[in-house]
Amino acid sequence: MSAPGPLTTDALAARIARDIPDGSYVNLGIGQPTRVADHLDPDAGIVLHTENGMLGMGPAAVGGEIDPDLTNAGKVPVTELPGAAYFHHADSFATMRGGHLDVCVLGAFQVSGRGDLANWHTGAPDAVPAVGGAMDLAIGARRVYVMMRLFARDGSPELVPRCTYPLTGTACVSRVCTDHGVFATGPGGVRVLETYGITPEELRERLAVPFRH
Repeated sequence: MSAPGPLTTDALAARIARDIPDGSYVNLGIGQPTRVADHLDPDAGIVLHTENGMLGMGPAAVGGEIDPDLTNAGKVPVTELPGAAYFHHADSFATMRGGHLDVCVLGAFQVSGRGDLANWHTGAPDAVPAVGGAMDLAIGARRVYVMMRLFARDGSPELVPRCTYPLTGTACVSRVCTDHGVFATGPGGVRVLETYGITPEELRERLAVPFRH
Protein backbone atom coordinates (compact mmCIF):
# COMPACT_ATOMS: atom_id res chain seq x y z
CA MET A 1 0.00 0.00 0.00
CA SER A 2 1.25 3.47 -0.80
CA ALA A 3 0.85 6.52 1.41
CA PRO A 4 -1.12 9.50 0.06
CA GLY A 5 0.82 11.50 -2.47
CA PRO A 6 2.67 12.60 -4.44
CA LEU A 7 4.47 14.73 -1.87
CA THR A 8 4.78 18.48 -2.20
CA THR A 9 8.28 19.99 -2.14
CA ASP A 10 7.87 21.03 1.50
CA ALA A 11 6.54 17.63 2.53
CA LEU A 12 9.48 15.95 0.80
CA ALA A 13 11.92 18.34 2.48
CA ALA A 14 10.39 17.46 5.85
CA ARG A 15 10.69 13.75 5.05
CA ILE A 16 14.40 14.14 4.23
CA ALA A 17 14.98 16.18 7.39
CA ARG A 18 13.69 13.28 9.48
CA ASP A 19 16.31 10.98 7.92
CA ILE A 20 19.30 13.13 8.90
CA PRO A 21 20.90 11.74 12.07
CA ASP A 22 21.19 13.99 15.10
CA GLY A 23 24.53 15.76 15.40
CA SER A 24 25.34 15.51 11.68
CA TYR A 25 27.34 18.04 9.69
CA VAL A 26 25.27 18.60 6.55
CA ASN A 27 25.47 20.44 3.23
CA LEU A 28 22.25 21.28 1.38
CA GLY A 29 22.60 21.73 -2.38
CA ILE A 30 21.29 24.68 -4.36
CA GLY A 31 17.58 24.71 -5.20
CA GLN A 32 15.02 22.44 -3.56
CA PRO A 33 17.44 20.85 -1.04
CA THR A 34 17.80 24.20 0.75
CA ARG A 35 14.18 23.77 1.89
CA VAL A 36 15.33 20.95 4.20
CA ALA A 37 16.83 23.59 6.53
CA ASP A 38 13.33 24.83 7.37
CA HIS A 39 12.31 21.40 8.72
CA LEU A 40 15.26 20.40 10.89
CA ASP A 41 14.64 19.89 14.60
CA PRO A 42 16.51 22.74 16.35
CA ASP A 43 17.30 20.37 19.23
CA ALA A 44 18.88 17.72 16.98
CA GLY A 45 22.31 19.36 16.96
CA ILE A 46 22.54 19.30 13.15
CA VAL A 47 25.11 21.78 11.82
CA LEU A 48 24.60 23.14 8.31
CA HIS A 49 27.55 23.94 6.05
CA THR A 50 27.34 26.06 2.91
CA GLU A 51 30.10 25.98 0.33
CA ASN A 52 30.40 29.76 0.09
CA GLY A 53 32.01 29.68 3.53
CA MET A 54 29.67 29.28 6.49
CA LEU A 55 29.14 26.71 9.23
CA GLY A 56 26.12 26.95 11.51
CA MET A 57 23.61 28.21 8.93
CA GLY A 58 19.99 28.45 10.04
CA PRO A 59 16.70 28.41 8.10
CA ALA A 60 15.89 30.84 5.30
CA ALA A 61 15.64 34.48 6.39
CA VAL A 62 12.34 36.32 6.03
CA GLY A 63 11.23 39.91 6.57
CA GLY A 64 13.44 41.81 8.99
CA GLU A 65 15.81 38.84 9.31
CA ILE A 66 17.15 39.35 5.78
CA ASP A 67 20.77 40.47 5.55
CA PRO A 68 21.88 40.81 1.89
CA ASP A 69 25.43 39.84 2.91
CA LEU A 70 24.30 36.60 4.58
CA THR A 71 23.29 34.05 1.96
CA ASN A 72 23.71 30.38 1.13
CA ALA A 73 25.50 29.14 -1.99
CA GLY A 74 22.34 29.72 -4.02
CA LYS A 75 22.30 33.41 -2.97
CA VAL A 76 19.17 32.86 -0.85
CA PRO A 77 19.16 34.96 2.36
CA VAL A 78 19.63 32.75 5.43
CA THR A 79 19.83 33.10 9.18
CA GLU A 80 22.76 32.17 11.39
CA LEU A 81 22.62 30.08 14.54
CA PRO A 82 24.59 30.73 17.75
CA GLY A 83 28.23 29.76 17.20
CA ALA A 84 28.10 30.21 13.42
CA ALA A 85 31.47 30.68 11.74
CA TYR A 86 32.64 32.19 8.45
CA PHE A 87 35.73 31.22 6.48
CA HIS A 88 37.47 31.37 3.13
CA HIS A 89 35.90 29.61 0.14
CA ALA A 90 38.98 27.40 -0.15
CA ASP A 91 38.61 26.25 3.46
CA SER A 92 34.96 25.46 2.76
CA PHE A 93 35.89 23.24 -0.18
CA ALA A 94 38.60 21.58 1.92
CA THR A 95 35.86 20.67 4.40
CA MET A 96 33.87 19.07 1.58
CA ARG A 97 36.79 17.26 -0.05
CA GLY A 98 38.29 16.14 3.24
CA GLY A 99 35.41 13.91 4.27
CA HIS A 100 34.21 16.15 7.10
CA LEU A 101 30.54 16.19 6.10
CA ASP A 102 28.22 13.42 7.27
CA VAL A 103 25.41 14.06 4.78
CA CYS A 104 24.79 16.16 1.71
CA VAL A 105 21.44 16.60 -0.04
CA LEU A 106 21.68 17.31 -3.76
CA GLY A 107 19.28 17.79 -6.64
CA ALA A 108 19.65 15.65 -9.76
CA PHE A 109 18.66 15.23 -13.38
CA GLN A 110 19.21 11.47 -13.16
CA VAL A 111 20.33 8.81 -10.68
CA SER A 112 21.17 5.26 -11.74
CA GLY A 113 20.23 2.11 -9.87
CA ARG A 114 23.79 1.69 -8.61
CA GLY A 115 23.91 5.26 -7.32
CA ASP A 116 25.60 7.15 -10.17
CA LEU A 117 24.69 10.84 -10.10
CA ALA A 118 24.10 13.25 -13.00
CA ASN A 119 23.18 16.74 -11.84
CA TRP A 120 25.36 19.37 -13.54
CA HIS A 121 24.49 19.22 -17.25
CA THR A 122 21.85 17.62 -19.46
CA GLY A 123 24.21 17.55 -22.44
CA ALA A 124 21.82 19.69 -24.49
CA PRO A 125 23.67 22.21 -26.71
CA ASP A 126 21.82 25.19 -25.26
CA ALA A 127 21.94 24.04 -21.62
CA VAL A 128 24.04 26.03 -19.14
CA PRO A 129 26.43 23.76 -17.17
CA ALA A 130 26.21 24.18 -13.39
CA VAL A 131 29.04 22.28 -11.72
CA GLY A 132 29.32 24.28 -8.49
CA GLY A 133 30.53 22.08 -5.64
CA ALA A 134 28.45 19.02 -6.53
CA MET A 135 31.40 16.91 -7.65
CA ASP A 136 33.27 17.67 -4.44
CA LEU A 137 30.23 16.89 -2.31
CA ALA A 138 29.42 13.68 -4.20
CA ILE A 139 32.79 12.17 -3.39
CA GLY A 140 33.46 13.93 -0.08
CA ALA A 141 30.29 13.47 1.97
CA ARG A 142 29.86 10.20 3.85
CA ARG A 143 26.25 9.90 2.67
CA VAL A 144 24.66 11.48 -0.39
CA TYR A 145 20.88 11.93 -0.50
CA VAL A 146 19.21 13.12 -3.70
CA MET A 147 16.01 15.19 -3.68
CA MET A 148 14.23 15.19 -7.04
CA ARG A 149 11.05 14.42 -8.93
CA LEU A 150 10.72 10.78 -9.87
CA PHE A 151 9.39 11.67 -13.33
CA ALA A 152 10.32 14.54 -15.64
CA ARG A 153 7.68 16.81 -17.15
CA ASP A 154 7.43 14.52 -20.19
CA GLY A 155 6.78 11.53 -17.92
CA SER A 156 10.20 9.93 -18.38
CA PRO A 157 11.78 8.50 -15.20
CA GLU A 158 14.74 10.21 -13.57
CA LEU A 159 15.70 7.05 -11.65
CA VAL A 160 17.22 5.01 -14.45
CA PRO A 161 19.22 1.82 -15.12
CA ARG A 162 22.09 3.94 -16.50
CA CYS A 163 22.58 7.70 -16.61
CA THR A 164 22.53 9.22 -20.08
CA TYR A 165 23.59 12.69 -18.91
CA PRO A 166 27.20 13.61 -18.03
CA LEU A 167 28.10 12.16 -14.63
CA THR A 168 28.80 14.13 -11.49
CA GLY A 169 29.98 11.06 -9.55
CA THR A 170 29.84 7.28 -9.75
CA ALA A 171 28.24 4.98 -7.17
CA CYS A 172 27.95 7.85 -4.70
CA VAL A 173 24.21 8.16 -3.99
CA SER A 174 22.82 6.14 -1.10
CA ARG A 175 19.23 7.40 -1.06
CA VAL A 176 16.90 8.95 -3.63
CA CYS A 177 14.01 10.92 -2.15
CA THR A 178 11.26 11.81 -4.61
CA ASP A 179 7.68 13.03 -4.72
CA HIS A 180 6.51 9.46 -5.43
CA GLY A 181 8.78 7.48 -3.13
CA VAL A 182 12.05 6.97 -1.29
CA PHE A 183 14.60 4.55 -2.74
CA ALA A 184 17.89 3.10 -1.50
CA THR A 185 20.51 2.72 -4.23
CA GLY A 186 23.89 1.03 -4.36
CA PRO A 187 25.81 -2.06 -5.51
CA GLY A 188 22.82 -4.28 -4.72
CA GLY A 189 20.50 -2.24 -6.93
CA VAL A 190 17.36 -0.32 -5.99
CA ARG A 191 15.18 -0.98 -2.97
CA VAL A 192 11.86 0.83 -2.47
CA LEU A 193 11.54 2.12 1.08
CA GLU A 194 8.28 4.07 0.77
CA THR A 195 5.83 5.10 -1.93
CA TYR A 196 3.48 8.10 -2.13
CA GLY A 197 0.42 8.04 -4.34
CA ILE A 198 1.73 5.14 -6.43
CA THR A 199 1.97 1.40 -5.82
CA PRO A 200 5.04 -0.79 -6.40
CA GLU A 201 3.13 -2.48 -9.23
CA GLU A 202 2.56 0.88 -10.94
CA LEU A 203 6.22 1.73 -10.43
CA ARG A 204 7.25 -1.44 -12.26
CA GLU A 205 5.22 -0.30 -15.25
CA ARG A 206 6.85 3.15 -15.33
CA LEU A 207 10.45 2.50 -14.26
CA ALA A 208 12.95 0.64 -16.42
CA VAL A 209 15.27 0.07 -13.49
CA PRO A 210 14.59 -3.19 -11.58
CA PHE A 211 13.90 -2.88 -7.86
CA ARG A 212 12.87 -4.83 -4.81
CA HIS A 213 10.63 -3.81 -1.93
